[in-house]
Amino acid sequence: MTVHIGAKPGEIAETILLPGDPLRAEWAARRFLDSPVCVNQVRGMLGYTGLWRGHRVTIHGSGMGMPSLSIYANELIRDYGAKTLIRIGSAGAMQSDIAVRDIVLAMSCSSLSTPSRGIFRDLNFAPCADFGLLAAAQAAAQRRGVPTHVGGIYSSDVFYDERADLTEQLQRHGVLAVEMEAAELYILAARYRVRALAVLTISDHLITHEELSSADRQSSFSDMVEIALEAAFA
Repeated sequence: MTVHIGAKPGEIAETILLPGDPLRAEWAARRFLDSPVCVNQVRGMLGYTGLWRGHRVTIHGSGMGMPSLSIYANELIRDYGAKTLIRIGSAGAMQSDIAVRDIVLAMSCSSLSTPSRGIFRDLNFAPCADFGLLAAAQAAAQRRGVPTHVGGIYSSDVFYDERADLTEQLQRHGVLAVEMEAAELYILAARYRVRALAVLTISDHLITHEELSSADRQSSFSDMVEIALEAAFA
């Protein structure tokens, strides 16, 4: 047990999917895992461990934003021996050729700051995905015929951003989408020498202003979860 995770030794798998919403973790575990067991409820952050095609998998909420994810990723890696961590979540499209419900695989992450920023001081560290996971996820998406985009994303510190100038420059430089967690996950994976990837479903669009309802988000996330699972065990 840790301060934030109540699971006993051995109850967390080496492969972990990390949705931000704990209720999404419960939904994914009950839908995609065989015999899922709830292994954490501390502070309402649900975590479940079960089997996917015979492989042990934990699906655990990470909360919103990089500070929250940093807590759970640190403890899952350091105290529970996680080796593969895949963020599954929503993102906002920043390019006109990306549609709502498309999948984005984050090859790299830009950010203004992360919880790890103080370690690097004047260095602009470039956090990136594990290439093996990235390639496997792209192959899985192609097999499923899911529209998929691979490239850089932006991990924001805030949800209600008023930096129109920054958004314009990110779009100008080909950044695919914005979310709030992946950059810190990739940094921690580099630090601990484990594998990480972000598989994201586009839930809204910064250009067209189209967005999915809460119900549509839930029903549109199945491809993302299955791509993540296939990539983890490719």
